[in-house]
Amino acid sequence: MKATETKLKGCFVIEPTIFKDDRGYFFESFNHKEFCKAIGQEVNFVQDNQSYSKKGVLRGLHFQKGEHAQAKLVSVLDGRIQDVVVDLRKNSPTFGEHLSIELGNENKRQLFVPRGFAHGFLTLSESARVLYKCDNYYNKSAEGGIRYDDQKLKLEWQLNTSDLVLIEKDRKLPFWDKMDT
Repeated sequence: MKATETKLKGCFVIEPTIFKDDRGYFFESFNHKEFCKAIGQEVNFVQDNQSYSKKGVLRGLHFQKGEHAQAKLVSVLDGRIQDVVVDLRKNSPTFGEHLSIELGNENKRQLFVPRGFAHGFLTLSESARVLYKCDNYYNKSAEGGIRYDDQKLKLEWQLNTSDLVLIEKDRKLPFWDKMDT
């Protein structure tokens, strides 16, 4: 496994070691000991979430507030997504900055998102199945979010915004200046 820290401190791109032969391929999608060693910290995942989305579906940008904040390890089981994270850590030198990365079943990359980030993704393929591990349990009362089209964030989605499929809840998320972390 190779872990590469991104421009956002604590956020890592994880690339597995893939063994291929005539039968197909094999890789460890998660190994606790190796993962913690690679990112230089102990993370204990307690919940796995899986979603299925059609092309153009944008989920996010979401986060959990306070003591319910979650670190996530995001991977794509089938399809391709544009994964986006925004640093919400007020004492971070990259506060308010974002990262956009393509994840898919072909490149098998994963993204480790530490606590204190908003997270969202856009389905680029005809459909996608996304799996993400969380280090804290979901708590409805701790939900937070930021609008996907906030001009202050300058996010560049890989599909036209007129083609995006969002639920009403995500369309009504607050803009950066009104966000409650």
